[in-house]
Amino acid sequence: MKNPFIICFFILMNCAVLFGQNDSITFLALGDSYTEGTSELQRNGWPAQLVSLLNKKKIQVTSPKIVAKAGWTTTDLIRQIDSENLNSNYKLVSLLIGVNNQYQGLPLETFKAEFPALLETAIRLANNNPNNVFVLSIPDWSVTPFARFKDKEKITEELLTYNSIIEDVANQYNVQFIEITNLSKKAAFNRSLIASDSLHPSGKMYKTWAKKIVKKRY
Repeated sequence: MKNPFIICFFILMNCAVLFGQNDSITFLALGDSYTEGTSELQRNGWPAQLVSLLNKKKIQVTSPKIVAKAGWTTTDLIRQIDSENLNSNYKLVSLLIGVNNQYQGLPLETFKAEFPALLETAIRLANNNPNNVFVLSIPDWSVTPFARFKDKEKITEELLTYNSIIEDVANQYNVQFIEITNLSKKAAFNRSLIASDSLHPSGKMYKTWAKKIVKKRY
């Protein structure tokens, strides 16, 4: 005959495990190369570093589900989300998109139409709770070596316009807007903040973003 105390112990342990799983924050990160962590190991990208920082604060977050690729515009991200079977009960959803719309010189009207649509989708995937969503501003890539022969002032001005739209739309939907553009500009004076491709952020830069997200949200 099995010891009833042992049976009770295992039942309690299983319940604790199930409770812990249900209590964890599920995280969906939507975007482009900045969210994918292009030219860096995924563990050095800001989504993974954000999870690590939160776990250290005893805030349990699952490994991020990342839907992001280098070169994606708002149109590309919409298409990819539509093709994926994503659940709609994420407890944390991030959105960082638009740099490739700017880089490719796409019509601003396209962004004005598609960014709100993406934010609505992000909210839907966050169990229709805007408090579970946050939006990041677009970094300023004019400070990178990649942009040395380009019109840096034009890049900065265009990104200011994009980020103004992003912030306004986020406010309209009661979604938190977190500004990281100023952090990205520090790369102008610190080469270690830029990845080996001379364009994308390094893991060190991504860590500053993750820290700011933690500070603003938690």
